[in-house]
Amino acid sequence: MTQAAPDSAPDPDAWARETEDRVLDAALAHVAHEGWTRRLAIRAGADVGLSAGETELLLPNGAADLAALLARRHDRRALAVLAATDPASLKIRERIRLAVEARLDAAAQDEAAVRRWSGFLALPQNLALGGRLLWDSADHLWRWAGDTATDENHYSKRAILSGILSAALALRLHSGREASMAFVDARIANVMSFEKWKATTKIRPSLALKGLAETLGRMRYG
Repeated sequence: MTQAAPDSAPDPDAWARETEDRVLDAALAHVAHEGWTRRLAIRAGADVGLSAGETELLLPNGAADLAALLARRHDRRALAVLAATDPASLKIRERIRLAVEARLDAAAQDEAAVRRWSGFLALPQNLALGGRLLWDSADHLWRWAGDTATDENHYSKRAILSGILSAALALRLHSGREASMAFVDARIANVMSFEKWKATTKIRPSLALKGLAETLGRMRYG
């Protein structure tokens, strides 16, 4: 008798994802003392039973890979919270406000680590990584909000939201939740006013904005 095929094939990447999560958990326990360094990655790997060589294979870029893992964890947390809300039930400005709020709340759960993470990504050699992580976060939030733009608006929306996320997170860390959300509300109002003006005047995106969008696209996709 032929044996029934399993419902799904084993996921060859499952071990890596699970181990990355465990290493990240271990790293968060040490980051206050170690900072975002290769030594942090090696120590976190050792905590979960990995040799230095195994950690190197899992996280070839060391602290940079850990920084990316933390950003992606916060993206997942935010999207899990947002999954409880139907974006179609909200106005676009309400969707973006809720999305940004969820993302800031997700990061605030690891506030001490995020402070060190922000400093690490502000270093000149890490600016490109920080930009990509912000872009990815903005992209996730816009997709949840229902954005389907494929023209230059796809890039301009994510560029604007990346800037809002970056500044709002800094405010959240230094001035608290209320100040950060007041900033978000003000920036969303600015953007909506501009979009209304653009629609009223039927203005086309400028060549400068198109150039910016193309540059951001190259940064994201190479």
